[in-house]
Amino acid sequence: MLIGGTLAFPALSQTTSPTPPSPAEFEACLSGLKAPARAAGVRDETFTRHTAGLQPDMTVIEKLNFQPEFRMAIWDYLSGLVDDERVAEGQAQMAKHREVLERVQQRYGVDPATVVAVWGVESNFGQTFGKYPLVQALGTLSCVGRRQAFFRGELYASLRILQAGHIAPERLVGSWAGAFGHTQFMPTTFERLAVDFDGDGRADLMDSTTDALASTANFLAKAGWQSGQPWGIEVALPAGFSVAGEGRRTKRPLSDWSARGVRAVDGSPLPAQGGPAGLLTLAGPLGPAFLVFRNFDAVYSYNAAESYGLAIAHLSDRLRGAGPFTTPWPTDDAGLSRAERRELQGLLILRSHDIGEVDGMLGERSRAAIRIEQSRLGHEASGRAGQKLLKALRGS
Repeated sequence: MLIGGTLAFPALSQTTSPTPPSPAEFEACLSGLKAPARAAGVRDETFTRHTAGLQPDMTVIEKLNFQPEFRMAIWDYLSGLVDDERVAEGQAQMAKHREVLERVQQRYGVDPATVVAVWGVESNFGQTFGKYPLVQALGTLSCVGRRQAFFRGELYASLRILQAGHIAPERLVGSWAGAFGHTQFMPTTFERLAVDFDGDGRADLMDSTTDALASTANFLAKAGWQSGQPWGIEVALPAGFSVAGEGRRTKRPLSDWSARGVRAVDGSPLPAQGGPAGLLTLAGPLGPAFLVFRNFDAVYSYNAAESYGLAIAHLSDRLRGAGPFTTPWPTDDAGLSRAERRELQGLLILRSHDIGEVDGMLGERSRAAIRIEQSRLGHEASGRAGQKLLKALRGS
């Protein structure tokens, strides 16, 4: 049906298979977006050039509505994002781009390790950009499914980026939801915060590492990054300490935490000076605990997930030479690094499982094969890959 001159399709439920619009329906929807795009600063000829003949990509609607049953424990999440492989590559990238990173720090006040940590997690240092043409993906999301108003704003922004000549049309590819470039900015974020740091007249997050690193630092600076301050401190909680009601946003002076018996993880007193801090315990009171400051909030704002914020913060520490967390995760079956995940996939293939490419990404086919092997070994058939399964397959 037409709403306000735009063809709208009902939002799909989490269990409903997406129904593709007919070519006429999709064309009518896009035509209805031309006037709002014009009002948003997109010239008619820009809109027509980049949407003419556009076909919907229904795979993005599947991803929009897909709520995976598999949930990853924090130790699995971090073991894949912050491993020795990524630390070594990140340190090599810091050395390679040292001069640029020093200028970035001078301009924006964000240290090289933090900027490179974001780069490593977001695109594996420019190795994984995503494959979806942004105008097609965002055009589809603007006409089908949930959150159409949000995605239309991102579509108009992507068209303005092309109109301004920042990025060539064939290079504007990214995630199914519209994030793109070395550090995966959404189009509206690009418009607000991307910078031309190499001086070529374009802010290019696809093909200019210099622009991408500076833009990331600009993002964090605008999010409240405080130069020279830590993101947080790993701490030891006293026996019986209640974490009820505590969290990243419930910040207290360090003196209050000291008075409650909280110490640095090595047993030493907390610093006498420092801003207010919140307590982060993503695995409960028995796992690693952290007092986090304003800089953690700045990192959190990049992706609005505390697990993501901790991954960036931890990777940045590792890039500076720190080791793993002192307190172990509360599990007897630790997670796998990417190298170990690739080894596991190789062992599954040797057992005649069709899992696709050995890439360290444990998707549904890998998890289905894992469940089969777990059943064969007498383990719980959870589909989760941990050290116990890897060691069992090595020996069988």
